[in-house]
Amino acid sequence: MTVVNWKSQCEKTLYWGVIEFKGKVLITTPIYYINDVPHIGHTYTTVAADVLARWHRLKGYDALFLTGLDENSVKTVQAAKELGIKDIQGYADSMAQKWKKTWKILNISNDDFIRTTEDRHKENVRKFFTLVYEKGDIYKGKYEGLYCEGCEAFVAEGDLVDGKCPLHKKVPKSIKEENYFFKLSKYQDKLLKYIEEHPDFIQPKARRSEVISFIKMGLKDISISRPNIEWGIVLPIDEKHRFWVWFDALINYLVNEKYWPAKIQLIAKDILRFHAVIWPGMLLSAGYELPQTIFAHGFLTINGQKISKSLGNMIDPLYLAEKYSVDALRYFLLREIPFGQDGDFSEEALKARLNNELVANIGNFINRTLTFIWTRFNGEVPKAEKYDELDKEFEQRIKAIASEVDEEFEKLRLDRGLKKIVEFSSFCNNYFQKKQPWTKNEDAGTCLYLCANAVRNLAILLEPFLPSSAENLWQQLNLKNFVYEQKWDSASELTLKSGHKINRPALLFRKIEEIKEGMQTKLEKIKPTIKRISMEDFSKLDLRIGKIVKAEPLPKAEKLLKLTIDIGGGEIKQAVAGIAQYYKPEQLEGRQIAVITNLEPRRIFGIESEVMILAAEDEKTISFLQPDRPVKAGSKIM
Repeated sequence: MTVVNWKSQCEKTLYWGVIEFKGKVLITTPIYYINDVPHIGHTYTTVAADVLARWHRLKGYDALFLTGLDENSVKTVQAAKELGIKDIQGYADSMAQKWKKTWKILNISNDDFIRTTEDRHKENVRKFFTLVYEKGDIYKGKYEGLYCEGCEAFVAEGDLVDGKCPLHKKVPKSIKEENYFFKLSKYQDKLLKYIEEHPDFIQPKARRSEVISFIKMGLKDISISRPNIEWGIVLPIDEKHRFWVWFDALINYLVNEKYWPAKIQLIAKDILRFHAVIWPGMLLSAGYELPQTIFAHGFLTINGQKISKSLGNMIDPLYLAEKYSVDALRYFLLREIPFGQDGDFSEEALKARLNNELVANIGNFINRTLTFIWTRFNGEVPKAEKYDELDKEFEQRIKAIASEVDEEFEKLRLDRGLKKIVEFSSFCNNYFQKKQPWTKNEDAGTCLYLCANAVRNLAILLEPFLPSSAENLWQQLNLKNFVYEQKWDSASELTLKSGHKINRPALLFRKIEEIKEGMQTKLEKIKPTIKRISMEDFSKLDLRIGKIVKAEPLPKAEKLLKLTIDIGGGEIKQAVAGIAQYYKPEQLEGRQIAVITNLEPRRIFGIESEVMILAAEDEKTISFLQPDRPVKAGSKIM
């Protein structure tokens, strides 16, 4: 087997079209369970990986950013059954589309999206297992102990708090079964030696120390299969066994082998042992190189508790993105929390960062610079006449900022890198204020020439964090080829020449004065009107019979219920309906109703309503339109 050495590849120069690449780089997130839609915790990890991938591309690397979904979990089966869905693969397909849509909306630039139900992954798992099996590192044995269904992992009694899993607050099950085992203990000394000789392998340092202590306590062989389960990849050597989800899931990272070993594998600290102990042991057995860095960031918490479905404290990132903008959310996640540490989420803190830093600091400098050039210099970058000491100091700051931010990125201190950019924009604002170009015409040209170049360089520095805003700013500067012209090193240069014509300036960021009005309140203000439509227009509606598989109230909206509806073919949609005063959730589950499935989705109180239910209304109540006898979910209404 030929394994690409990342360091040697980076010393070569590769060419692809008009882009010059320094070498290949792989950046990964963990793959996520599909038992629910993405929450703000998943978003934190994925945005951080996206920032790193974008930065590497700006640096000239052929960076491949991999994310995806763990679909072979028992949680997948449980989630489908809770919704009354028998077609597990259909449920997985439906959920995968929701995840892909979320990352697209949040401007995540992943190059690949792996699903563990894909044939390419299954083939990789069987190939990897064969390598480990032929090494003599697989044997059959009996397991007896505790198993946490939330973690989908075997746990030691010493890891419990008050007899419960510290993450999921539940008592683990006691199980006894015959499994296949991987000889992890065989690689204890080799792994410990590697970690001690490679200080950057596990980061931050506290996590590295945690892993070293765990290994020194003695590694045990791990179970890699479960018998008699209905979902997952079948073991090549025993059809009665399927792979334990973690052994299967970790192999997803090898789906693009020509980019392996990964430069950075981002994970949350709760899955550290899987990635920093079991995964390296598996790689050593199969003959692969180890990743360069495994970085375990802290938890994004709500009132000090980890965000999870089981604790019922999830926050919808699309609700926040719609309310404050995608870039504001991305900025807050990476600015607020020291990367590697825990951080508590607060919507008030998000608003403060947006107003005080994006609007009043970065946005203020950019807007006043471009507006001044547009109004006083006919939209043309003026000529620098002469430099005083203040101008020289500012020019040196412009030339130094890229390397300062670069240093923080190299050390994976993303929050500090963003802080450096904020401090630089503060310096720019102070310079502008001291030069007072509105009063000193003889100095105005030099001042605006330097400020215009500072604005251009800010567009590059901000691109990993705020890609939409950076592209908008690039267009305002009337610069072409946004993707190809942006290079990290050029953010230390003064490349905007005098006479360059900019486009009309527009605000990049807007201050949040108050929380946006709730969608339901807006709807109540709209008086219904009746408009004639043609038969052709009506025929465009996709009218079907759906089955309500779950109904639940919305805490902040007394009149609304969230309905999960099976519309056939394993496709699950959700609707938000103002029917809480007429129906209780338990009265709705299992009911067949008429729905329109092809309308544009709307977000109501942060929840996406994908279909519209049809009902009749009078002064006292409403009544659903429904078939007079049971029909198959998804049946067309003629």
